[in-house]
Amino acid sequence: MPDHGHDATAATSAADPAIEDARLEEIVEGGPLGAFAVAGVATFIVVAIFVAFYFMIYLPRGMIQ
Repeated sequence: MPDHGHDATAATSAADPAIEDARLEEIVEGGPLGAFAVAGVATFIVVAIFVAFYFMIYLPRGMIQ
């Protein structure tokens, strides 16, 4: 199996906490983009289901008297 240098990077990160802290800070600065993406997709699904029920079930039944 070819060596892609992962062991060297892992050893350097484990040996130097400053590098590990800098990398962590870099990740945190990006913000919670994944959480916003998941929340956006979930909201879209809920709204799409509501609209589908409205047009396929409520409107075809007509006005209730």
